[in-house]
Amino acid sequence: MSTLLTPELLVNIGTVEPSRQELVTRKDIRKYSIATGQKLRKFLDGDVAPPMFHIALFWDVEELDELTPDGVFIDKLVPELPLKRAMAGGVKIEYKREIFPGDVLKATRVFSDLYEKQGSKGPLIFYVITTRVETSEGEWVLTETNTRIMR
Repeated sequence: MSTLLTPELLVNIGTVEPSRQELVTRKDIRKYSIATGQKLRKFLDGDVAPPMFHIALFWDVEELDELTPDGVFIDKLVPELPLKRAMAGGVKIEYKREIFPGDVLKATRVFSDLYEKQGSKGPLIFYVITTRVETSEGEWVLTETNTRIMR
């Protein structure tokens, strides 16, 4: 199998994006909980954030021309890849503690892996982004590992 992954692409493994910091508010927890159909009162009252709350917390607000045609943000941490059609490859989240109103959280994203496989209809490129979220004091909150597949 000929590889699509050149040394110029592989050198990007380990690239770290500058950390982002956000304040968690009760109002943001309540809005996210209502929007995602949470049923537990602790989420609806904003006492604790429900699972996956951190994802929207760290989203950038992007201009329309900064989005792909299907409305997805262009991830500047990922180098230009030779295959263009993106698919979800899975998300694994390891939680260490709950998220509470008043927490100041810092997210650090790393381009952690890039590899190729042969699919039934041609080559596939897999890339992995690992996000570590911790408090401003350095307490580990969670780690998210997100895999995308390009075909």
